[in-house]
Amino acid sequence: MTFRAPVKDQLFCMKELAGLDKIAQIPGFEEAGYETAQAVLEEAAKFNEAVVAPLNWSGDQDHGSWDDGVVRASAGFKEAYKALTEAGWHGLQQPTQYGGQGLPKTIGSACLEMTMAANLSFSLCSILTTGAIEALMTAGSDELKTRYIPKMIEGPWTGTMNLTEPQAGSDLALVRSKAVKQDDGTYRISGQKIFITWGEHDMVENIVHLVLARTPDAPEGVKGISLFVVPKFLVNEDGSLGKRNDVYCASIEEKLGIKASPTAVLVFGDDKGAVGPGAIGYLVGEENRGLEYMFIMMNAARYDVGMQGIAVSERAYQHAVAYAKDRIQSRPVDGSQPGSAAIIHHPDVKRMLMTMRALIEGARAMALVGAAAYDTAHHHPDAEVAKQAQSFYEFLVPLIKGFSTENSVEVTSLGVQVHGGMGFIEETGAAQYYRDARILPIYEGTTAIQANDLVGRKTARDRGAMAKSIAAQIADVEGQLAARDSAAGKKLGLQLKAARESFLQVVEFVLANVKTNPNAAFAGSVPYLMLSANLVSGWQMARALIVAEDKLAVGEDAAFMTAKIATARFYGDHILARVTSLRDSILTGGESVTAMPLDAF
Repeated sequence: MTFRAPVKDQLFCMKELAGLDKIAQIPGFEEAGYETAQAVLEEAAKFNEAVVAPLNWSGDQDHGSWDDGVVRASAGFKEAYKALTEAGWHGLQQPTQYGGQGLPKTIGSACLEMTMAANLSFSLCSILTTGAIEALMTAGSDELKTRYIPKMIEGPWTGTMNLTEPQAGSDLALVRSKAVKQDDGTYRISGQKIFITWGEHDMVENIVHLVLARTPDAPEGVKGISLFVVPKFLVNEDGSLGKRNDVYCASIEEKLGIKASPTAVLVFGDDKGAVGPGAIGYLVGEENRGLEYMFIMMNAARYDVGMQGIAVSERAYQHAVAYAKDRIQSRPVDGSQPGSAAIIHHPDVKRMLMTMRALIEGARAMALVGAAAYDTAHHHPDAEVAKQAQSFYEFLVPLIKGFSTENSVEVTSLGVQVHGGMGFIEETGAAQYYRDARILPIYEGTTAIQANDLVGRKTARDRGAMAKSIAAQIADVEGQLAARDSAAGKKLGLQLKAARESFLQVVEFVLANVKTNPNAAFAGSVPYLMLSANLVSGWQMARALIVAEDKLAVGEDAAFMTAKIATARFYGDHILARVTSLRDSILTGGESVTAMPLDAF
């Protein structure tokens, strides 16, 4: 099935909801207004539709290979990656001082969604590289920045994030990789890392690993972890590549999905390179602050994983719509056709497709509003405006990651369901999106980890101040909807009001219980995340309805605006309606979560 990038909806979200015009008023972004965004997105669409998307199915079938430490990427990936970097897509939102184009995240995220939708496995390589760049930009020395960042932006080097070990998954306090300081200021790194996305491959000449490890005298726990740059090949003073470092790919994993993205087991310090024993590493920032620095990379990755959820959902939706328009099966129940018709005529198929569409558009709007908040936080000249934007963005990150990825499993599952029995057959392609999506609620912090962050850091820490600020903004939109002549607007306003009130009840419940009865608060943490994100997405859909109704009234892009209004109405009727049940499970269901004796499981 042909992929078409959702340019029109992205531009609508950026202009009407994310406030791209305000971003373009920030110093340094003056050339990043709507016309620039439109031109960039249209070119990105052409590239991803023509170059990246055709490799999605073939990459799933022939997903590369490992042979004695050498990993071969799927056929066509190397050429596509070269084309992507030569066209400058890799450095779209990277700083100009290191060779990037310096565009805002608001534009860059939309382009990245296209690459993710075109080919999720392929896109992961760029995402990890971007995270590594961001970590080095924040905590690396000038020497490390100059030596590594330009090549990663240009494309001949990629980056990775090395956290997980066999005994240390989400609990990074258990990290045991060692880093021993040498007389020349470098460190010798030894240990094993697992689940390293694009940890070894043949698409580039060098791979820059960011590795968590402990020095011999480091304190126990997370306060004793340091971060190191460990390149696959050492870099000489003149920037040329030197000896092979002592890091070796012991194997790659066989996975349920994202098969064309090699997930490596990396061994450091096994005397496999030309410098061993012990891989040579370079300290990033200060000793024992590695987790702090890595969280910079992880937060960037968490936002991006949320975008992956939206992207794979979009691809599954397009696939399902195409099939539903083509598949002839059964006579419509309303008798509108005399014989069998395309299944898109059937109410339940429409319900499934509308559920997919509403979840995608709501999550995309929330994510692009979040990207605009990031741009404001990092670049606005008014310190107070930047501070408020940063708090808003930080509140949104677990919502974007958790909601969008959990939704992706639902959306891609619905995509299989729309296909019926053919969806269970690999050759239709529907199953691949379902398999690919399943990792998204897990990596870069499971949904529960995002939810714990929402409860602890984002709600309890400021006593609900940001949550209540968001609720106040939502109440303002309710007032706008109530004042309209539109029956659809008035109805959505009431639905939004009920969801907001449920949200505030839950916020108060969390604040009352997080310290005195933590099991009660955290038993409902994931429902709280889903409720919060549902509300924020619904808020954006309500704003979208206002804009779409006004534009439709003057005859602007009638087809698009009519569809946007219909999707917003469906969101209120079917998606926002989930909020009250989530509220009830949080407020009254915590005790039943922990009631079962452990030996009865």
